[in-house]
Amino acid sequence: MRIAVTTPTGNVGRHVVAMLVRAGIRPRALLRDPARLASPVRDEVDAVPVDLYDAEAVAAATEGVDALFWVDPPAVGEDPLADYARATAAVVRAVTGNGIGRVVFQSSVGAEKRHGAGEIDGLAHTETALDGLGVDVTHLRCGYFFTNLGYQLDALRAGTLQVTYPLDHSMPWVAPRDIAEVAVGRLLSPDWSGRCVQAVHGPADLTWRQVADILTAATGRKIHVEQVPDDTLRAQLRLAGMPDKRVEAMLGMATGLREDFVPEQRRTVRTTTPTTLAAWAYDHLRHQLADGS
Repeated sequence: MRIAVTTPTGNVGRHVVAMLVRAGIRPRALLRDPARLASPVRDEVDAVPVDLYDAEAVAAATEGVDALFWVDPPAVGEDPLADYARATAAVVRAVTGNGIGRVVFQSSVGAEKRHGAGEIDGLAHTETALDGLGVDVTHLRCGYFFTNLGYQLDALRAGTLQVTYPLDHSMPWVAPRDIAEVAVGRLLSPDWSGRCVQAVHGPADLTWRQVADILTAATGRKIHVEQVPDDTLRAQLRLAGMPDKRVEAMLGMATGLREDFVPEQRRTVRTTTPTTLAAWAYDHLRHQLADGS
């Protein structure tokens, strides 16, 4: 089986590549700069330099591919939803032009809303576009990544975790490696077809108060969590130079999901993955915080 992997150095993609290699697959790794691949990995993959926003380039890079793990690349412009639209056009061009019959797409909890969830609306757009192609596609509706805590390393070193959610708001938290495991299982399994939605919820839904307690125990640093008003965060992001459309897209991911949102898929044994936030924080976040202290 010929499998292409996008964002192969990302939080999820690097694990997808490693798991495919261990399964005996030589994946095709699509990224801007192949030099970013870890040196031991380069000998085990076919690395192709490509801009994932360039539809013709993506089509050329995926010629002859049977299956594709697609991640919309990080938004880079002033309007994130416009960037998602460009990425969607690229994957559609690749799938249709090359007859790729199987796609596993890294989406998010909240994409089922289709509208009103900030940047997640961009993932919803990719979902609906892939649905219209008539190929076998699985949308991975992932929970909140543990690695998102990396955006607040300085605040965490100071003992503070700032959020725009109510502190008792409960949501699924998941390790990127566990997402990769589900993705690879889907890529390699012959026992599914058509359009599928596979939620990836991690081992537990956690409130932000619980998250702060877990991080305190795992890192040995007292972490206090506080809810920040939307306008305060909006002002902070603008002060940092973020364009208005990016600010609203970022805020929208929280405001669109924090009230009256029910995921399409409830937590079940099928959606529950094993890695706990406590284990991940002890293995990874503890060292990241220590490195900057």
